[in-house]
Amino acid sequence: MVDLRRSDGTVEQVFVQAPGSLREFFAQARTAGDATALVYGDERLSFRELFAGADAFAVALVERYGIRPGDRVAVAMRNCPEWVMSFIAITSVGGICVSLNSWWTGGELAYGIEDSAPSLLIADQPRAELIGELTATRGIPVVIVRGSAAQEHFSTWTDVLRPGPLPAVDIAPDDDATLLYTSGTTGRPKGAVSTHRAVIHAVWGAAAMETVDALMLGDAEPAEPPAALLGIPLFHVTGCVSVMLGALNSGMKLVVMRRWDPEEALRMIESERLSVFIGVPTQTFDLVNHPRFDEFDTSSLRWIGGGGATTPPALLTQIREQFDRAAPAFGYGMTETNALGPAISGDEAHAFPESTGRVAPPMQVAIHDPTTLEPLPVGDRGEIWLRGPSLFRGYWNRPDATAATLHEGWLRTGDIGHLDADGRVFIDDRLKDMIVRGGENVYSAEVEAALYEHPDVLEAAVCGIPHRRLGEQVAAVIVVRPGSTLDQDGLVAFVSPHLAAFKIPSVIEIRTEGLPRNPSGKFIKTELRAQLRST
Repeated sequence: MVDLRRSDGTVEQVFVQAPGSLREFFAQARTAGDATALVYGDERLSFRELFAGADAFAVALVERYGIRPGDRVAVAMRNCPEWVMSFIAITSVGGICVSLNSWWTGGELAYGIEDSAPSLLIADQPRAELIGELTATRGIPVVIVRGSAAQEHFSTWTDVLRPGPLPAVDIAPDDDATLLYTSGTTGRPKGAVSTHRAVIHAVWGAAAMETVDALMLGDAEPAEPPAALLGIPLFHVTGCVSVMLGALNSGMKLVVMRRWDPEEALRMIESERLSVFIGVPTQTFDLVNHPRFDEFDTSSLRWIGGGGATTPPALLTQIREQFDRAAPAFGYGMTETNALGPAISGDEAHAFPESTGRVAPPMQVAIHDPTTLEPLPVGDRGEIWLRGPSLFRGYWNRPDATAATLHEGWLRTGDIGHLDADGRVFIDDRLKDMIVRGGENVYSAEVEAALYEHPDVLEAAVCGIPHRRLGEQVAAVIVVRPGSTLDQDGLVAFVSPHLAAFKIPSVIEIRTEGLPRNPSGKFIKTELRAQLRST
């Protein structure tokens, strides 16, 4: 590793041999040739076939749609091979891949389009139809994947492909590569922008950590070729960077699920002899608690885990008891870190079940006082700060939010925790008013804003309460206006068109008296959480 001086004067360590761009990164992945790259249902693509498809679409991006370095191209679809090809093509010609959440409603998708202002949208039929009128009005052409060109400005994937060599283009390490949306603290999602250097260093950092873990496990030369299951959405940083790019980096076969189905996952682990499953703890919970778990052969698994939410110690126990060889591997990453962060695996995960592990070089971790911003000694609780070349560049068109999150090269995570003497990170609480439901971040302010749109809602407070499978579930306490007949079903029906399903409260309490407040007038959510947990 070598030191790199940033334009802001900060210095950080980087991998000296890392590719300078994702285009170069993919050039290395191409060498896997005829080995299987993707499995999707009955479809199987070799690395050669995968990159041929990506190159043909890259030619279309440049020659048909005029995409140039720095242009934004949005992707809105469920997991499929074309998602992977789109990402490869966009970033290989210097475009910025804007990953839109395929669980979003039409209004949320419209916000993402209006905020990112892409030159082109690649979408499956359901997502394209949701925002067909908006894209037509804004003059944004749409490429339909696995569907039909139902509107004048739609074209199908197969119709636009132009087989040929990858167009020549110069890409620098600090050019922007991705724009991924994360939930917003003020009710609107924020687009986290990352450079080619950041994305590549996240993949390389994770690979370095995995190599060490494999050596500790005594599995440096596995008996079977490595193969991974992709059960998490590709619009999610874990699915895109950790799993998809991680598989391409190591020449690993990737079995792609269109949507999560635990029984289908167990079937594919058996039939494809999968060695790696990385998702969110909720998905691991679904696997080990599936009523037919014992009917499937999961002996090929060597690693099972993921990130995005706290891992319950009971889940670690189940992994040890129910899998023949699989070791747990869980981490703590964010969209803003490109999913890289502290991680823990194997025997250490069982020995320290409440820790999220240690960071791998070149990332650094520190604990700071959230008010004074001063560093704190080992053992003291404070805000977790992370630093390293995998950090995002900033929020799209949000200099205020960027300044509040990045401080002198450090990322303020908004999570409260502490370090032990060996550098392990422990997460104790959250500074931000955020709920982590099954690995998806839900900010209370966004849900509260939607609830307040109902004319009968006088007060609304949203918080997270424990859930055995999801980790947390979204709960809301509502105070209605006098004479209101609003009930839970009516409230859910009202907010459903405006919020993705995972953001809609599953626990709703409707009251006629005011909510508890502190002297400054803010709702006392700790009291509300305690009340909801006791009911």
